[in-house]
Amino acid sequence: MTTYSRRELLGLLGGAGVALGAGRPRPNILYIMADDHAAHAISAYGSRINQTPNIDRIAQGGVRFTNCFCTNSICTPSRAAILTGQYSNKNGVYTLNDALDPKRNHVGKELQRAGYQTAMIGKWHLTSDPTGFDYWKILPGQGVYYDPIFIEGGKQTKYQGYCTDLIGDFTLDWLKRRDPKKPFFAMCHHKAPHRPWEPAPKYKDLFAGRTIPEPDNLFDHYEGRARSVAAVQMKVGENMNKTDLKTDIPADLKGDPLRKWAYQLFIQDYLRCIQSLDDNVGRLLDYLETERLASNTIVIYTSDQGFFLGDHGFFDKRLMYEESLRMPFLMRYPGAIRPGSVNRDMTLNIDFAPMFLGYAGVKPPAEMQGRSFRANLEGHTPRDWRKAMYYRYWMHNDPDHHVPGNYGVRTERWKLIYYYGKPLGMSGANPPDTAPEWELYDMRNDPREMKNLYADPKYATVVRDLKAQLEKLQRDAGDSPA
Repeated sequence: MTTYSRRELLGLLGGAGVALGAGRPRPNILYIMADDHAAHAISAYGSRINQTPNIDRIAQGGVRFTNCFCTNSICTPSRAAILTGQYSNKNGVYTLNDALDPKRNHVGKELQRAGYQTAMIGKWHLTSDPTGFDYWKILPGQGVYYDPIFIEGGKQTKYQGYCTDLIGDFTLDWLKRRDPKKPFFAMCHHKAPHRPWEPAPKYKDLFAGRTIPEPDNLFDHYEGRARSVAAVQMKVGENMNKTDLKTDIPADLKGDPLRKWAYQLFIQDYLRCIQSLDDNVGRLLDYLETERLASNTIVIYTSDQGFFLGDHGFFDKRLMYEESLRMPFLMRYPGAIRPGSVNRDMTLNIDFAPMFLGYAGVKPPAEMQGRSFRANLEGHTPRDWRKAMYYRYWMHNDPDHHVPGNYGVRTERWKLIYYYGKPLGMSGANPPDTAPEWELYDMRNDPREMKNLYADPKYATVVRDLKAQLEKLQRDAGDSPA
């Protein structure tokens, strides 16, 4: 991949903030986001467990990012980071219980002021009502899969049908009613495949009689890891219930046999939900092509964070391990992005808003902490592009999952994680062998993060250097140590 200096890039792009080619109108932006869709359940990312032909169309016509990461792996904070271009400590949305201040500036407001029509449809999940959107129709909170309620103009209405299909319907309805003389920015946010993984009736028997391949570390027993990780209540089978598995858990199943049994029930329903997602991505892509909008519409498919699919024996997210940290990110923009390309640059969810604004010809406001990756998308990585990223999960008092507060640094080779919050359910008054704790992983030689190297004296210099990087990144983010 070619690298350029900042000055060379400004010349290449025609100046700071200039997003348009000669004579080319401002692009439409269709942003499609799932909830908890792991990259390794997308066939464009090499999934071993399912096929997503319509989502793959975006990858085939554009670029697939392999190192796109969230800065706080949980739904509400990630959504706030995507909108505001800010870390949790700056936008004030740390946990599931925090609201996005309606007065806070974000990408929708910036595009609205620049003359874009803006719409937010589906799962908002930011407690307050949306602002900065000409039209919004959202689920209350998490919403439900079957016959869901939607809020529009302050009024709640219950609709018959399956949530994923309804969100697709409502997005298409808005696209058909929009003012064709203006560019649009539409955020289509799906509930699926969020827990409790309830598939559409037409897919209830999909995968029946099949055995879905297990991850190679499904039976991770957490030897050598932080004890607070072993105490996490996100274990497949052990920490699931009848709502998750749609059947009673046999009383005689324990340990690895329980995990093996529950994995098949969980993963099949999870993948069935994704099947409906893929269908509705296809409907939107077909509409753009039929209406001859595809050539000037940026299409993005992503998720608000990653998700454990039995990896390390877990479901859910929150931890800094790769399956939770990594977001799928696929983007298509004909004529600007090379079809079928792959990018390995380290990008973050706080970079999305500046990137959207850059393509719209709008200079990102100074308060946005992310950086546009338009050049990266088009195959020109800036020489000063980041080589390390900062992550922090704040919700250490969560009564359901018992995940401790944690933060860390990930570089191209290394990951250092600090667990500073003693998870609920651990006895004792914070003894030295529980929290705080550290983990170090060599991402080059141990990409599955199975061997914690922190206590090995051979890596003392690596640990020292990473702690210095972590301190700098935390300071640069405007955050402070626990």
